[in-house]
Amino acid sequence: MQHDLTIGGILVSPFVAYALLAFALLAFALLVALRVVFRRIRFGRYVANAPLAEAGIYVCLLALVVVLL
Repeated sequence: MQHDLTIGGILVSPFVAYALLAFALLAFALLVALRVVFRRIRFGRYVANAPLAEAGIYVCLLALVVVLL
């Protein structure tokens, strides 16, 4: 069980730390690589809203980090 983080006397959920970790380490690097792939395969043709699909991929990466940590 993860304990709350104390930052300046304010309790912060561990989920916030996971979200920052996912964005900083995993999501940023993977999304940059995926954007190159998405441009090659013209990802916008397959989905109605490409930025929304990329946000969904970020949420999946965040869930993976939460499950693994």
